[in-house]
Amino acid sequence: MDLAEVMDAFRAEAEELAHRAAQVSEDEWTRPTRCEPWSARELLGHVCVVLGWVPGMLVGPSPERAEVSAREYYRPDHRFAVATNTARLRLAEECSAGHASGAALAASFGEISRRVDGQCRQEPEERVVLTRHGDAMLLSDFMLTRVVEVAVHGLDLADALGREPWLTQEAGDLLLQLLAGSGAKLVDELGWSRPTFLRKATGRAPLDAWESDQIERLGLHWLALG
Repeated sequence: MDLAEVMDAFRAEAEELAHRAAQVSEDEWTRPTRCEPWSARELLGHVCVVLGWVPGMLVGPSPERAEVSAREYYRPDHRFAVATNTARLRLAEECSAGHASGAALAASFGEISRRVDGQCRQEPEERVVLTRHGDAMLLSDFMLTRVVEVAVHGLDLADALGREPWLTQEAGDLLLQLLAGSGAKLVDELGWSRPTFLRKATGRAPLDAWESDQIERLGLHWLALG
């Protein structure tokens, strides 16, 4: 996946999340989410935090070569340790509390995502960045993980608010390639929509016995996402 393709998917999904977030009432921002212990507002705070790392990465050192792909980024190591998860929870809560209202946080998300989009589009295709976990990655691969964050937590937010789920075509297609790999073309055999696929692939919707058998038959292996 080239950088322009990834950034187009990021822009589309981020714009859709910003549009939906702008319609949430202050009372709705207090609703619980499946990402315990976060409220809907703290969940969006988390997305702001994970996008907020990007500008600093772009002005930081550029490793000579990429060593970790987008799929490898999700390996189950220290990034899912208790201390790392505790910090993840705290930063999201601090980001949420740092805004006067849910509406202000939603506006901040829009500003952050637009800034990240504009800055990344100025970078060369071969740009390598160093993540906060110490991974040397192509910027295109790292930004694909940000598409995951925006899309997956967009589904989480929709569920928390009782809204119809959304997933843009651009993001849905790229995430199918990332999560299903060489089996991407076979997923349609399961009859899943892109949002349903993303829910199943990330453990947000259970697999029944038949679906589990089909996943095994197709040789699909989900990533470690938390």
